[in-house]
Amino acid sequence: MTALLDLVGEADCLVYGIGNEGREDDGLGWAFVEDLERGGAGQAQLLRRYQLALEDADLIGRMRRVLFVDSTKDPVVPSYAVTRPKPRLDFTFTSHALSVPALLATCRICCERTPEVWLLAIRGYQWDLKVGLSAGAGRNLDAALTFARSPDPIPTSHPAPTGGVR
Repeated sequence: MTALLDLVGEADCLVYGIGNEGREDDGLGWAFVEDLERGGAGQAQLLRRYQLALEDADLIGRMRRVLFVDSTKDPVVPSYAVTRPKPRLDFTFTSHALSVPALLATCRICCERTPEVWLLAIRGYQWDLKVGLSAGAGRNLDAALTFARSPDPIPTSHPAPTGGVR
């Protein structure tokens, strides 16, 4: 059994936190990466951005493995969910809210390859213009970090269910 962070802990791997710490729980992706910046990411590259961009296809095309971390409003997600998104072009490539599957499809088209990818969605509750996580989101962040460090079984050869966990 391998911890999720061990799978993405090499120099050719990336942990990509998506969000905005000025919008309360939208900052969960950044908070996850900030925790890793204090230690525990191995040699992985760490990145925080407000949103995915088409240019990120080139970045992830040079990686072996990528873990995207984002907040979710999805009430089906109790505290966090891990999925294995697959490349799929959708209409988000024309908007400011590019999806992970659309980015992967762009990467496959432009770079002729895609890395192994996981999406860790952490449940948030508050989205106002305010710095700091809600108490519930903070608990979910702690649970997600504990999970990512634990040697629970992580699917590495077959995809977990995909879906809109954003």
